[in-house]
Amino acid sequence: MCNYLGYKVTHVQFIQLNHIEKELGAEAALGLLRSGFEYGNWEVVRANEAGNEVAIESMHWEFLPPWIKTLEEVKQARKQGIPWLNATAEKLLSSKMFRGAALKRRCLVIASCFYEWRHFKPAHAKKDIAYPYLVSLPGQAYFYMAGIWQPWTDKETGETLNTFAIVTTAANSLMQQVHNNKKRMPTILPEALAYEWLFGNPCETRIQELAAYQLPSEQMNAYPIHKDFRQQADPTVAFEYEDLPAI
Repeated sequence: MCNYLGYKVTHVQFIQLNHIEKELGAEAALGLLRSGFEYGNWEVVRANEAGNEVAIESMHWEFLPPWIKTLEEVKQARKQGIPWLNATAEKLLSSKMFRGAALKRRCLVIASCFYEWRHFKPAHAKKDIAYPYLVSLPGQAYFYMAGIWQPWTDKETGETLNTFAIVTTAANSLMQQVHNNKKRMPTILPEALAYEWLFGNPCETRIQELAAYQLPSEQMNAYPIHKDFRQQADPTVAFEYEDLPAI
C-alpha cells in the first residue's frame, strides 16, 4: 500500500530524534516523488554499530529474504506480484521472513508525505475510479515511519545490499476514507516512539504494539492531486474533482 513516498522540504539539512541530531548530507537521494516499484534506494535511519548514534543510509527499497539467491530470482518473484515493499504489522513477528529483522534490525524511513488512492464510483461511471491523494502531517517538515531492514547477497555476483520494508498498520479514521479499499496506512511514529523503535530494547509484545501504532487522524492531512501526478513538475499540487465528494 505505501508504495510512493515524497520529501518536499529540501532546505531541511538536519533530522532530530530526541537528543540526537544528524545531518542528512548533500548526497541524500530524497525527492518529491519516489515509487517503490522502481526498486531503487531511499534514505533510512538506523542505529550505528555501537547503538548510541544514528546512521543515515541509502537502502534498497524491497525487503529481500535470504532464500532468494540471485537477482534473476528477484525478478521472477516480482512477476509473481511479490515485491516486499511493505511489512504487515500484525504478521511481523509470526512471519518467517520478517521476524528476525523485527527483533534485531529495526529502522526508520524518512518522508514528508506519501501518496495513496481513494476509490469512488461517480454517478456517470460504470465502476470505481482511483483518485490519488497526498497525505502529510501539517506543521512537520518530515516524519518517521517504522521500518525493518535486511542484508541480502546475490549468490552469483557476491554483491550485498541492505534492503528494507515499511511497516504498515490498520488505517485510522482518515485513512479508512482515503485508502478505502484495503484500509491500511504506514506506521508513523512520533519522535519518542521512533526513538524507542530504533534504540530501545522492547520485548516482543512492545515491538508488536509499536508496529501497530496508529497516528491519530487529527495529526494528518489528505487532499486529492492530479491523476497524472507522476508526470507533474510538482506532484504535491492539490486538484479538485467535480465528481469526488470531500472526506
